[in-house]
Amino acid sequence: MADSAEVVGVGGGTYVRPVSVRHTTEPPLAVQIKGLNVWYGRFQALHDVNLDIKEGRITSLIGPSGCGKSTLLRACNRIIERLDYVRIEGQLRVFGTDIFAPENEVVQVRKQIGMVFQRPNPLPLSVRDNVLFGYRLHEPNAKGASKATLDAIVEDALTQVLLWDQVKDRLGSPAGRLSLEEQQKLCIARLLPVKPRLLLMDEPCSALDPASTAAVEELIWKLRGEYTILIVTHNMAQARRASEECVFMLMGEMIEHGETTDLFIAPKDSRTADYIEGRYG
Repeated sequence: MADSAEVVGVGGGTYVRPVSVRHTTEPPLAVQIKGLNVWYGRFQALHDVNLDIKEGRITSLIGPSGCGKSTLLRACNRIIERLDYVRIEGQLRVFGTDIFAPENEVVQVRKQIGMVFQRPNPLPLSVRDNVLFGYRLHEPNAKGASKATLDAIVEDALTQVLLWDQVKDRLGSPAGRLSLEEQQKLCIARLLPVKPRLLLMDEPCSALDPASTAAVEELIWKLRGEYTILIVTHNMAQARRASEECVFMLMGEMIEHGETTDLFIAPKDSRTADYIEGRYG
């Protein structure tokens, strides 16, 4: 059954968003989290988190500041391991692979997991070289790739993020000259040539104006299905607009997880209702 569509307004911008239908069969799981605990020194940031993320869906993480949303997101690609005072217990499987198992190298784990941060972070390179950076780093045959092959990779990635028409005549220009919206789309495009299966987004629209936010949300909906997307947001309206499932976290615990519409209209936990209705946070 095909999705219907609706026009969504975001400040001064609009986009057409598919309206998800109820799925009659459950998709496979992209992420399986069991008994996950994370400490920063003596401070425990996550408490026995259990969570399943379905493949091909957009799932938002919401909750007040300090509730553990970003910690959970960053655990999914082991970026929190950069801090030597972090301790992790529990299991986190991404497409069946236990990413914390000692035999799984972090480089291989991150190859199938892309990360987008709050502010765009293009490399101090040209637009073209930004798109090809991950491909050249991870693909063993990249050095022998022809110019035509590389050109096709660049065009495909930029087309997927709805950016090709705007930058096709500026591929040799420094990426820092792009607008913030274009830079954020470029950062997403940079992930695609290595064919990640999971995209992690940590408040990807927090630095953008309403029109740019609408453009990035439109992109997120376009990528759903082909990619599994896990997005952290403090914006309740964005969580409702831009996700199919929603997870509410509080004080390091996973309080409620369900279809976004259900969670916002009829939350099962009073703490979820209090947060959504603005009683705290």
